Amino acid sequence: MAREPQRIRRRERKNITAGVAHVNASFNNTMI
Repeated sequence: MAREPQRIRRRERKNITAGVAHVNASFNNTMI
């Protein structure tokens, strides 16, 4: 994981964006 930070960083960026949106939607639903 720490050996290829460039590859992980690129994949994490896309994953984080989708993950954050999913988490935000779930959090909003739970709060409502």
